[in-house]
Amino acid sequence: MNRIYQAITVAAVAAVTVTLTPTVSSAGPGAPAAPPAAAGGTLDLAPGMLAAMRRDLGLDDDRIAARLRVEAAAPVVESRLRARLGGAFAGAWIPAGGDRLTVAVTTRAAADRVRAEGADARIVARGEKELTAARAAMDRRGAEAGPDIRGWYVDVDTNSVVVQVRPGAEEAARRFARDSGSGPVVVEAAAQPRPMYDIRGGDQYVINGNTLCSVGFSVAGGFVTAGHCGGTGSPTLGHNNVSQGTFAGSSFPGNDYGWVRTNGNWTPQPWVNNYSGGNVTVAGSAEAAIGSSICRSGRTTGWRCGTLQGRDHTVNYPQGAVSGLGRSNACAEPGDSGGSWITGNQAQGVTSGGSGNCSTGGTMYFQPVNEILGVYGLSLTTTGGGSSTSAIVSNWHNKCVDVPNGNYADGQRLIVWNCTGAANQRWEWVNGTLRTQNNMCMDVAWGSTANGAAVQIATCSGNPAQQFVLSAAGDLVNPQANKCVDIAEWNPENDAVLHLWECVGGANQKWRRG
Repeated sequence: MNRIYQAITVAAVAAVTVTLTPTVSSAGPGAPAAPPAAAGGTLDLAPGMLAAMRRDLGLDDDRIAARLRVEAAAPVVESRLRARLGGAFAGAWIPAGGDRLTVAVTTRAAADRVRAEGADARIVARGEKELTAARAAMDRRGAEAGPDIRGWYVDVDTNSVVVQVRPGAEEAARRFARDSGSGPVVVEAAAQPRPMYDIRGGDQYVINGNTLCSVGFSVAGGFVTAGHCGGTGSPTLGHNNVSQGTFAGSSFPGNDYGWVRTNGNWTPQPWVNNYSGGNVTVAGSAEAAIGSSICRSGRTTGWRCGTLQGRDHTVNYPQGAVSGLGRSNACAEPGDSGGSWITGNQAQGVTSGGSGNCSTGGTMYFQPVNEILGVYGLSLTTTGGGSSTSAIVSNWHNKCVDVPNGNYADGQRLIVWNCTGAANQRWEWVNGTLRTQNNMCMDVAWGSTANGAAVQIATCSGNPAQQFVLSAAGDLVNPQANKCVDIAEWNPENDAVLHLWECVGGANQKWRRG
């Protein structure tokens, strides 16, 4: 038996409800009692999204805030470790009930490196490249899979390749895996995944006068959606039955993506319908870590939330196999196809298809949005407004993070000050760092992970002490320490210094771009 055969194991597919216990800590000497995470609007989520996460994930507001912090930091750590560990990297995910990223590796030395980055390590037998090669071998023979095989994917949690089949069709899966050179695997799936044609993601649109689908995300000149909704050249009408545009590109099966070029009567906006009378804003398209909470929007079932269970899943629809899909237990039903998938304020993908429904649950798949943008050369419409820099504003008293007197010396302590719009209050997000106009970076002094560590500027090096993420809950987090940028001592005045502190959800730790 060769190593590819050994890489394949049997796994069971099950929906998981994820909870996350927040860290209990002090906000520093002399601090007032921290308000609940949702008090005073400190959870910077649209009302519809917050309500759906409470309902579908079974989390209270404190746990939602804690989970959003972990989810914001996890992709930064995962990307850095994938680059540094090379062939020893075997995948990363946020486990059910976990409060940190878990990273699978194949050597003890790599495990030590993972722990040094503040993540949990698991030593496994097979690296990511080996598992990906086994899945790719199946992809190359996807046309031969047959109707009994429902899909296949790499499961990083179990360090295995999984094939899903019709119950009772295990031998077909073994034969398909063997013929692909990927070994025998069996996972039963209860229902045949199918494209959901009658779908809407943000707003409903009509294809060829009779098919309903959903807008995924706005892009310059139009929007992206599912490819199975319409072929290239198909005309569309908007939710109001007014002429809207034409499919400028479409791919299905193989992929499930398309984009519609709209006419001058339509203006792309960085919004997703939250089905509570408002909008969820889209700030970017950073990929969420496996295990993150994720929500989707559709005309039939409104807002539904679950967890991101995997990526690079291949689904064998009746029309043919589609590869590279994300997988989630957030439910959907016919009428939801093409619609938006989003984590916090980061676009993730558009609804492709799935099995089950919102009464009994199911498994759903989405086409990642970044692939669509790359294939067609599109620019996602976001809240950035085209500016590469922004202020970082305290939600507590609306003061801005400030380099005192424009002094960009190495080690200069950062403060808050009345917002002026000046250059010493403007920050650019570059590869996880926050940079000033003089190419200095926000930095935790001496790379400390302790409460009270000074937040300063230093020459940009890209090291973990200079990595920061702004979560959807408004926490400005250093992933290495898993702690928040905090206004020291709850000082309300100009000149109050910033330091690192345990994330407790207090208003002195809440920030937004301005």
